[in-house]
Amino acid sequence: MKIGVVVFPGSNCDHDAWYAVTHNLGQQSEFIWHDSPTLGDVDGVILPGGFSYGDYLRCGAIAKFSPVMNAVKRFAQAGGPVLGVCNGFQILVETGLLPGALIRNRNLKFICGDTLLRVETTNSIFTSGLEKGRQLRLPIAHGEGCYFADERTLDELEADDRVAFRYLDNPNGSLRDIAGILSKERNVAGMMPHPERAADPLMGCTDGLGILTSIVSAYATKQ
Repeated sequence: MKIGVVVFPGSNCDHDAWYAVTHNLGQQSEFIWHDSPTLGDVDGVILPGGFSYGDYLRCGAIAKFSPVMNAVKRFAQAGGPVLGVCNGFQILVETGLLPGALIRNRNLKFICGDTLLRVETTNSIFTSGLEKGRQLRLPIAHGEGCYFADERTLDELEADDRVAFRYLDNPNGSLRDIAGILSKERNVAGMMPHPERAADPLMGCTDGLGILTSIVSAYATKQ
């Protein structure tokens, strides 16, 4: 499997994602610059964390106008898997590929540390290799990670089994403890915690590896 990692000005987790794919998963990966009109021959896409365009307007608000995002939209609409992590999640909601918004943390401070999640569904290519109810310890690093949506959207996410992960400690005040969600077609996922930063034994935790290996396994099943 070949996974493209999109790089925006201000991305800072692009190499983390590339390393996790190439070294921890043993798959191919390549960087895709933000002004590229195409994605090339990739089989999956990761929008990494960071501060795209410095977050000077609003997190992800400028990145959604990058030429590469038109290609990402076409890829997603064709059924390709797209994972947005942290700033990548913010970009996905700004582009409309996922519902809701990410707003300032409850304490109005940047938070950095580990958080506990619970897997809410295995009915997705991002969680198919996990067990429902499994707890994961993953790192977070964000100032605008509080997931917000209107009650109707929240109800729909839960009714459609599209809440992928919930916080057990809810460090940022996300509504209904939501840490990650899925698109209606279930091939686009966004999450604030960083699975790519918990994929190597040298980091002291490999809880994020199951999310990444799920993507690869789902791709292999289709071949």
